[in-house]
Amino acid sequence: MVCLVSRTGRHLQRYDNLGRRQVVGCIPYRYKSSSDGTRSSDFEVLVISSQKCQKMMFPKGGWELDESREEAAIRESLEEAGVLGIVECELGKWDFMSKRYGTFYEGYMFPLLVKEELDFWPEQNLRQRTWMNVKEARDVCQHWWMKEALDILVERLNSLDRQNEQKFPSFCTDLVAAKMSSL
Repeated sequence: MVCLVSRTGRHLQRYDNLGRRQVVGCIPYRYKSSSDGTRSSDFEVLVISSQKCQKMMFPKGGWELDESREEAAIRESLEEAGVLGIVECELGKWDFMSKRYGTFYEGYMFPLLVKEELDFWPEQNLRQRTWMNVKEARDVCQHWWMKEALDILVERLNSLDRQNEQKFPSFCTDLVAAKMSSL
């Protein structure tokens, strides 16, 4: 077994040219399985509690000098939520003010298609993690900019589903037509 610990301190922390701390987060998601075991188009997202209180959010933290934004997203999801997966195309960048520190931040969000949920992870004693449907997650998420990122993810995944639905029926229709013409 490998012992993992969370990074601490801000000596490697990135700041933009305006002095805003740069943070990176992700929205871990997975597709639900249908009753027959096949993957459905419905998905759920993983939210975590903050360290200091029980407010819910998506994993996020400082983007450090020795990593890419995608690497930071993977690290934060592992440290805070105990999940591993595939980081997908960036959802966007938001400028926001930290309520806790009263300073401005620059935040980037990514989707993370979860492939593995760990039993042990660095912050398991500091945070709770909960899988929720999109509406529940949007209702409990404390950050407006994370809610916007969730809306973008929902639209992106629904758009992909619509594209796949449009392709599949014509493919089936073409197969049936080819089969009928061979008779």
